[in-house]
Amino acid sequence: MTPGTAAGGGDKPFVVLVRHGETEWSKSQRHTGRSDIPLSSHGRVMAERVGVALRNWQFSRVLTSPLTRALDTCRIAGFGDRAEVRGDLREWDYGAYDGLTSGQIRMEQPGWTVWRGPIPNGESIDEVGRRCCSVVADLRASQGTTAVFSHGHALRILAACWLDLPYVDGRLFLLDAGAISILGYEHEQPVLTLWNSTAHLSTSNDTIPGP
Repeated sequence: MTPGTAAGGGDKPFVVLVRHGETEWSKSQRHTGRSDIPLSSHGRVMAERVGVALRNWQFSRVLTSPLTRALDTCRIAGFGDRAEVRGDLREWDYGAYDGLTSGQIRMEQPGWTVWRGPIPNGESIDEVGRRCCSVVADLRASQGTTAVFSHGHALRILAACWLDLPYVDGRLFLLDAGAISILGYEHEQPVLTLWNSTAHLSTSNDTIPGP
């Protein structure tokens, strides 16, 4: 069964999520929020392979974050000519913690996690969740299949919104750079059809079957 047919739901929309390719900050596990860090050379290769993996898909819409790493992933994958830039798809604003690793933050805030800890001068999880849920409302009202190019934490919270879960449950959905995921329906129930697929990143010919 292909990812598309597994979702069921008749005329319900599919949503293909793409986390941007690697950056030097994501490689070193630094929190990368509003800092506009470009793709690394390997990240650009990842973006090319995303394009190959999705070559059998027909998208009625393509949405992307305005930040360079997501926008360039979208463009290199071959979808930039019809992409809609959406500010609500920006990554979480980590405020004073932007550019720091969790280990560095925990030196001052023992046990800190982005999901439950304070984020000085940044966004609360509720603020991120509200804008992600705004995108989900738009996606649910769309016809056909939409591709969404965005960021690790933003997409994890967006998935929680799709499933009608608390925003903090995004912590359960590990998402790697360059990964492809699919949201869909089983009858009337919103579901995860595919999550954190990275097989395409290890070969230039791997494709994900379209619906």
